[in-house]
Amino acid sequence: MDDNLNLNQHTSQKYNQELEAVRAEVLAMGGLVEEQCRKALKALVKGKAGLAEQVATSDHRINEMEVAINARCTDILALRQPAASDLRVVVSIIRLAADLERIGDEAEKIGRLAQTLAEGRDGSSFRSAPKHLGKSALDILSGALDAFARLDVQAAIATAAKDPDIDEEFESLTRLLITHMMEQPSSVKTLLRVNWCARALERIGDHAVNICEEVIFLVKGSDVRHLSLKEIQERFL
Repeated sequence: MDDNLNLNQHTSQKYNQELEAVRAEVLAMGGLVEEQCRKALKALVKGKAGLAEQVATSDHRINEMEVAINARCTDILALRQPAASDLRVVVSIIRLAADLERIGDEAEKIGRLAQTLAEGRDGSSFRSAPKHLGKSALDILSGALDAFARLDVQAAIATAAKDPDIDEEFESLTRLLITHMMEQPSSVKTLLRVNWCARALERIGDHAVNICEEVIFLVKGSDVRHLSLKEIQERFL
């Protein structure tokens, strides 16, 4: 953890406990989101309609956690009026929870599409196409959550650096699926659903990068959301 941020040094021990408690809630939310993403990918690749339905109907748990985290943060802002690094913690947690909720939405989307593909007659030939892309997206999500748990700027930057590979893989897969559409017009609907799943996986990677950027903001106090990866690396590595 960087010396610029120490969650254990506050004038009020109760205040410190409140910050740690809400941070723990975000980590728990992240764990649930990661689990949902893994289940969604498994349901897609293996054609498990029951698991896909479970993912598609469980998003409310993630939504409820975001609402609870926002409520706790609102209370801290109103009652404690935090400043400096304490305020950064609260602001970052609100934004992190929003990104995690959006990742949950993408997992739900994959679940719904995976269920349709599993129940269809012609989806088995294509549904495993995004398997490697999915593993890459889960890897970057796991790395982002780990960087947040350890408040590790270097790990956050290293994780964010993997995103261009995911973008490239998504574009390559899209070109492949378009080729199949031209060759097999009867499979267009199925291939579009597979491509939508791939797009959702790519978006999960994008939101994971947002989490990495929040880790940098949380620890260093610098908003890097509009900086290139090269600029971030030059400034903080």
